[in-house]
Parts: sequence; structure tokens; C-alpha cells
Amino acid sequence: MAETAAVDFVLVANHIEVVNGLLYVSGGGWTDHHRRLPPDGAPIPSSHLGIGVSVVVPWNETNRTHTLVVQIEDEDAQALVRIEGQLNVGRPAALPAGAIQPVFFGFPLDIPFPHAGGYRVVARVGEGGEPKAWPFRVHDLLARTVA
Repeated sequence: MAETAAVDFVLVANHIEVVNGLLYVSGGGWTDHHRRLPPDGAPIPSSHLGIGVSVVVPWNETNRTHTLVVQIEDEDAQALVRIEGQLNVGRPAALPAGAIQPVFFGFPLDIPFPHAGGYRVVARVGEGGEPKAWPFRVHDLLARTVA
């Protein structure tokens, strides 16, 4: 059992949202993204994706502020996107001593990936927290022009 709040898992999907404490995932778990490049050097279009993160908060870490950091990095560990926010999970009166509480987060994003290649989503609680990562690759498809 975790002694401090920590990321349990991170997931990439076509769409993710959290409603009433439940994580809803559509097209989850992919590792390859195929994007269509426009002809004639037009700007790179944005790619839509969702990131799901589960944080487990142990009983002794409730009612404390924790910082969640989520980044999308390229193969050189350069951050394209950084999301940072704080969470503070209360301790319900009926929660048994020692119980953990999972907390879910969903981030819908539109990102213009600068190039094809490897990327990863990295999530951690606090700057020194143990990171969890989800690697994926972006592939380019050339759009066809109609004559």
C-alpha cells in the first residue's frame, strides 16, 4: 500500500472524461497515432486525444494538498504540454482506517505535434514523486489532393 499520494496509472485515449468520480474512456490504450498532413506545407493540424490519470491517496494523506503534474514529452524529454494542478481529498467519516481513495482526472487536449516520432505522457504527484508514463508514436499520412 502506498504511504504517500501517488499516480496509480496514466492512459491515452481518443476521448476521456470524469463524471461523478468515474473515469469514462473511449478508444483507450492506443500507442500509435496516425495524423493526416495537409498538402503543400500548410500548418500541421492539431491532434485530439485524452489523457486519463488515477491518483491513489492513502488514508494518512487525506486533507492535505498534493500537486499533480502531467506532461507530454518528445523523444528528447522536451515538454510539449505541462498540466499542473492541486488536489486535496477529504476523509469521509465512514472511511475505514488505512483505506486508500482513488481520484480520477481526465484531460481532453488538441495538440499540434511538431514532428512524427516517439512521445510519452508522464504523470507524477509532486516534483519528486514516482513518475508513471505512457509511450506512443505519431505517424504521418500525406493527405491526397483531388484533381
